[in-house]
Amino acid sequence: SPENNMAAPGFFTTLSNGARMPTIGLGTWKAGKGEVQKAVYEAIKIGYRHIDCACDYGNEQEVGEGIKSALSDGLVKREDLWVTSKLWCTFLAKEHVELACRKTLSDLGLDYVDLYIIHFPISLKFVPIEKRYPPEWIHDPDVPELNKMIPVDVPMSETWAAMEDIHAKGLAKNIGVSNFGGSLLIDLLKYCKVKPVVNQVEIHPHLVQKQLEDFCKWKGITITGFSPLGARSYSWLPGDVQKSVLEEPIILEIAKKHGKSPAQICIKWQVQRGFTLVPKSCNPGRMAENLDVFGFELTEEEMQKINSIDKNRRYNDPGEFTKGMGMEYGYAIHC
Repeated sequence: SPENNMAAPGFFTTLSNGARMPTIGLGTWKAGKGEVQKAVYEAIKIGYRHIDCACDYGNEQEVGEGIKSALSDGLVKREDLWVTSKLWCTFLAKEHVELACRKTLSDLGLDYVDLYIIHFPISLKFVPIEKRYPPEWIHDPDVPELNKMIPVDVPMSETWAAMEDIHAKGLAKNIGVSNFGGSLLIDLLKYCKVKPVVNQVEIHPHLVQKQLEDFCKWKGITITGFSPLGARSYSWLPGDVQKSVLEEPIILEIAKKHGKSPAQICIKWQVQRGFTLVPKSCNPGRMAENLDVFGFELTEEEMQKINSIDKNRRYNDPGEFTKGMGMEYGYAIHC
């Protein structure tokens, strides 16, 4: 039952500022229109207390409808739900951060988000909300010479000061970052007044990110892992690249030993590293399975075996995918 799950050790992760974040959230990236409202409602019914969304996913209104139905049916109280959203790249200038956050709140039908994070450390030319929303990567697909990414120079210090502002106003209870590497965090930590509590990054057994894990532990930043099951979300990649972590012999062997699914093993491996994570599913059976990882433990040897299948393989890499968007060299934030 949801109550039993919530009482399980590990269901919550305590952040550096004392906030309690539910360890496993429902990811909503690539959750299609028409299915995401139902998925969010079902997830809350099953016992999820953390929903991960973003302006860029283009489905925050439907996520909001799912949350609203769950609240009005008495499945959950607002204060027991953790909702994360993300500031898109076109809104990084100081005068646009609050605008973007308020648009997200209006779409979600909420007064505040529990966590607001900078989606990528990439600043792009502003696109007015009434012109196109979500603005995505390309500046203006309808004008040939603007049908590309247009980067602009907004220092991270400017964006972060505006993030601290919306935090002070109570629009975001917690603030953090996403897709940040160690160098960028080192710099941010030197001038921030409010520390980022979370760094959401791609993590799965083919991208272990051990150094980033160590750095974030040292600095008291909790990692949220996205794409925790590997390549499933990246259907456009070539087949050989997509070899699923769920088919790795080591994962299959450990899953068999525990009587669990390969997905549950991948999720548990992250939970035991002290991470939060946001597996995406719209299938109620799979959602329930992804949440049901608090009743067993992986041994230290099993954890090390999983670490050993690291390929340093990143699927969500702007250094690669932006090359088709007028960026000759890509936008290599992970080098």
